[in-house]
Formats: sequence, structure tokens, C-alpha cells
Amino acid sequence: MSKEVILITVKTYPALSSAYDETVCTAGLRADGSWVRIYPIPFRKLEEYEKYEKYAKFDWIEIDIEMNLKDPRPESYKKHSDIRIIEHIDTSSNWYLRNQAVLEKCDVYTNFDEIIKKNKEGRRLSLATFKPTEILDVTIEEEENRDWDEKKIRELEAKSKQQDMFLDSAECFKVVKKLPYKFRYLFKDETGKKRELMITDWEIGALFWNSMRQHNNDESKAVQDVKKKYLHTLVNNRDIHFFVGTTLEWDLKNAPNPFPIIGVYSPPIILQKPLF
Repeated sequence: MSKEVILITVKTYPALSSAYDETVCTAGLRADGSWVRIYPIPFRKLEEYEKYEKYAKFDWIEIDIEMNLKDPRPESYKKHSDIRIIEHIDTSSNWYLRNQAVLEKCDVYTNFDEIIKKNKEGRRLSLATFKPTEILDVTIEEEENRDWDEKKIRELEAKSKQQDMFLDSAECFKVVKKLPYKFRYLFKDETGKKRELMITDWEIGALFWNSMRQHNNDESKAVQDVKKKYLHTLVNNRDIHFFVGTTLEWDLKNAPNPFPIIGVYSPPIILQKPLF
């Protein structure tokens, strides 16, 4: 076990897995640019999650962690203490401090095959920062199963009552709604090769459900709000990078590409001033 200082850069939308009951991947960077995954984190209701975890993205936190022996991915740890927030890095000066931590200290890949190759070489890489050469589209696919598996949910509820897993009364146990759509970025890397990766970050789920409330549960309008932000607003005005990370299930299965997009990093585009 060791005390680490980590800049939180990733929080994913919850998913059920075969290895863990509930999974929210939280990940971040050490001061030297190396990655740490804190996994798993329990489900909460969408509107309570940030409050429960007591830290936000781009907080520097201090935490005792140790290697997660149930997870062979080299960056994976589990927490053993309450989190102490050291400071929050804001977006002032065109995200200067964030860019220092994310883009200057951390390796930024532009060839996606290089990321996959490093993952396959003894699974030495399961988290990375990637800059696409061109973003082509945001594709949308309706989920075949729009709700979580009921049997699995009943098991989680029973375990909550037995183990007090959420540090409050078992009656408070609620699972975040499953997103009824899959959103993917279609993009090219520096080789010109096209890829399509699912976006699993927390913000895309929050945006969908917030839009649903604003549009009186009109799914078509909520879906278009997501596409408008992730394709038009961000792509036209921001210097888009992806935080990508393998899922435990597909990493263990040695899938050809086990990486979804677990976070979208979107600092403003800084135009270079002419020298003369």
C-alpha cells in the first residue's frame, strides 16, 4: 500500500461486469504523467455520484492505494482510505495547468495501432491519451437491452443489505439508469485508418439524462443534443483528445481492440500568433 497524489481525469458511466458487481472506472495521472486506475467504484444515482465520491475531475487528490490483484492490468489499483483533495485545476489561461499535466507530462499517441500493440505486448498498456487526426462523425446505436439485468440487480440489492457496501442504509441503494443508446466517435488517426470507438465517459450519460428532463423525455431530441455537443460544438471549437482505456473483460479476452473512449479531453484551440 502506498500514498499517492493523483490528478483525476476520468470517470466513466457505470456498467455491469462479470468480474465485479458494479463498475465505475476512475483514472488519473501522477505528477510524472504515469496512469493510475482506481477500480472499481460503486454505482450511485446520477445526481448523487459527484457528491458521494467527494472529488471531481481535475482535482489533485491524495489517497492510499494498492495493486488490485483481481485486475491484471498494470495501472489498476484499489483504494484503502478516504480521499483528501489537495487542489482543483481550473480552466483559466486556456487550460494551461491542465495541458501541462495531460499533454506535456503524459505520452500522447497519434497512431492507434501503436496503443494496441503496446497493450498486446504483455499488457503493459491499458490506459493512454490519444489525439485523432480527424473526427468524422458521432454514430448512435440503440441498445438491444435497454435495462440492466434484473437478476443481477436483485443480487446487488441483496449484497447491499448484507454488507452495507455503500456506507449508508441499504434502502438507499439505487443503480444509475442504463443508457439506452451507444454513442461512438468515428475518426481517423495519423495513418488515415478509420476507427469507431464507443464513448463511455460520465459526461455523455449526464448530458443525455439532463436533455431528457429538458425535453420531457423525448429521446430523439436528447440524442441529437448529445450529437450536437460531441460532434459540432466540441469538434469545431476544441482541440479534442481521447482518454482510452481497456475494459477488464475484453482485456482478459485479448480482444483485437479492447479500448473504448473513457474520457474526452477538450481544451480550447489556441491559434498561433504570426511572428511578423
